[in-house]
Formats: sequence, C-alpha cells, structure tokens
Amino acid sequence: MRRDYSDIIDRERPVSKKHPPMDRMMRAALTGHDEAVRETARLTEEEIELDEYEVAELNRKLQWLAEHKDTEVAVVHFVKDAKKEGGAYVKDTGILKKIDEHTHTLVLVCEQEEVQIDIWKIIEILI
Repeated sequence: MRRDYSDIIDRERPVSKKHPPMDRMMRAALTGHDEAVRETARLTEEEIELDEYEVAELNRKLQWLAEHKDTEVAVVHFVKDAKKEGGAYVKDTGILKKIDEHTHTLVLVCEQEEVQIDIWKIIEILI
C-alpha cells in the first residue's frame, strides 16, 4: 500500500514547547563535527629509521636495479600525511623506469601511471 501523505503535507512544521530552536551558529558548528571526529580518530604511523645493515641492503638492491631497468619491482615506502603528523607505508608495484640520482627518486610505471618515490623514504624493495 502506498501512502501519498496528503493528510500531513500542508501542515505546519511542529515546534517544541520544551526546547527552543537551535540558533544558526550552533547548527553551523555541528555540520563539520562528525568529520572532525573521524579525522582525529584516524591513525597514522611514525616513519621507521633503518639501521646501517638495512640501508646497505637497500643500496645493494638499488645498485642492481640501476643495472636492470624495465624490471618489475615492489617498493614499500613512507608517505607523509597531509593533515596530521606521521603518515602511512604504501606498497607500489610496477616496472622500473629510472632511478634519478639528482632528485633521489625512483620512478615506476604502475598501471600506465608514473609513480615517483623518494629513495630516502623506502624501507623495502622486493625484486
């Protein structure tokens, strides 16, 4: 059974006798409240500092990759959060296009899109 609400459609909006209507400033303040709570609750990670053995292993892999371009590789690296302190570790997988020693970036082609990765933010390379 479908109801057309004709019995209530032209009625005035009910007004509470107990509670006064909320003023516009309070209503405006509440509009972003849920988003602010979600943002505060969102967790970020701290950037890991590698020890000298881990750095040596990454350097060895980067050297190998410099000699073997067009190799498929997975790179785990830190991406700083734009809104709060910390960030997240991201794993990008693609074909190595180049290693730019001047800008300290590794360039991968992932699904027809170039991804530039800061070499100093890499914590793992999977060849």
